[in-house]
Amino acid sequence: MTIRGSFWSVRSNIFYYAFFMNINLKPGNMQCLLGSHSVLNDTHLLFSYDNRSSDRRPYDRHYGESYRRLDYSRDRDREHGTPRNYYSRDASPSYDYRGGHDREREDSYRRKGSRRKHKRRRRRTRSYSPSSSRSDSGTRALCVRDDEEGHLICRSGDVLQERCTHYEIVSTLGEGTFGRVMQCIDHRRGGAHIALKIIKNVEKYKEAARLEINVLERINEKDPENKNLCVQMFDWFDYHGHMCISFELLALSTFDFLKENNYLPYSISQVRHMAYQICLAVKFLHENKLTHTDLKPENILFVNSDFTITYNVEKKRDERTVKNTAVRVVDFGSATFDHEHHSTIVSTRHYRAPEVILELGWSQPCDVWSIGCILFEYYLGFTLFQTHDNREHLAMMERISGPVPSRMIRKTRKQKYFYRGRLDWDENSSAGRYVRENCKPLRRYLLSEAEEHHQLFDLIEAMLEYEPTKRLTLAAALRHPFFQSTICSHLCLTPKNPEDSHAKRDTMGLN
Repeated sequence: MTIRGSFWSVRSNIFYYAFFMNINLKPGNMQCLLGSHSVLNDTHLLFSYDNRSSDRRPYDRHYGESYRRLDYSRDRDREHGTPRNYYSRDASPSYDYRGGHDREREDSYRRKGSRRKHKRRRRRTRSYSPSSSRSDSGTRALCVRDDEEGHLICRSGDVLQERCTHYEIVSTLGEGTFGRVMQCIDHRRGGAHIALKIIKNVEKYKEAARLEINVLERINEKDPENKNLCVQMFDWFDYHGHMCISFELLALSTFDFLKENNYLPYSISQVRHMAYQICLAVKFLHENKLTHTDLKPENILFVNSDFTITYNVEKKRDERTVKNTAVRVVDFGSATFDHEHHSTIVSTRHYRAPEVILELGWSQPCDVWSIGCILFEYYLGFTLFQTHDNREHLAMMERISGPVPSRMIRKTRKQKYFYRGRLDWDENSSAGRYVRENCKPLRRYLLSEAEEHHQLFDLIEAMLEYEPTKRLTLAAALRHPFFQSTICSHLCLTPKNPEDSHAKRDTMGLN
């Protein structure tokens, strides 16, 4: 009876499988299906998958820590690598996102038997749901499928519908470890073009996306009119296991523009305008008890990156000048509230504050250090701290800003970097020669002796103060003389309509 019962159960499942897969159940096909072990397994999964319980884990900063730690600790190759940001048109290389406890969790999954392993594999790679109907424009319906890495498989013309949302995919703007960013037509918003961030169907990244959504909702709540220059989130939803976030559509990042312009620095007036906007946006975050923790040129995007071209006769090359320097701060996936757990390591290597390297704890001042590094890069076209090693990073800091304060040395747990109260560094080694040849005191990087150039470096110097408690606050930065000139009084009034800002710049002859 057991055998007979199993047979009828299997046959019943096969009829359901054939119904969903549109298979004609002739005797030959029936025999083929009965003899296929993989079909039976898949048939079982077809029904068990729909009964899965949705995981609505509460926001937990601890849970996303390994994701963030690995993201921050990876080093960027400026010449050959590609940055990760929301709207970059270049794809960044993927990397192993699993931390130690994640590998342990994966091992525990294996121990729970092959049935669950097959279930997880099916969730990742197989179609499990039909899409919604076609759009009015005649575009094809999307069959929801994931690739082996968890990316949603979609192409131009596909339509994503969830609740009242209706997004028609136009093109891919960028790809990162977290997922992809697509340019879409938002039919609910009258056909407006938006950027849709589609997160991988991987729990680690989905949880990080939930944390980002939490921050973006707070920003929208505190700044409904988007006056503080943080990227605006329009909506978010869960699309068949993929967290999706829609944003205003922005242009190139300030790093991508720099890269495509052969790392030609921005003009001093452009640096001033961008610096003011960044300080204003991040000050708004700090006032709302948030620390961004991942400020870098890749996460500062132009609203419009249109440019003019002039030919440099001396260097025999075309040089671009961006027309409008209105920017937005993006990527709040790592932003942390004051009351939340603070990961040990934050920030991308080149913009990481000394208190983070020395594991002394961090708060809002670490953002200010990052901004100082960003302004230097805008002004000169290259990174201030081009390194991949903590000890070498500290040596560069000492070469540029003087010795690390003794108080910080005494308090740090990282005593391996110091000897008898000083940085343990051999200046005669190859690394020592590299630092000596490529780094110099900050003021020696000045390109001009004009007052506004000295004012900029005075601002950067105050932002690169070692001691977080002594570091310049952004409220004080906005009152700095660098921003008080007559030109700045016009530049720093960033209107809601970017074209108005562009018109003001044209009037002043700054474009």
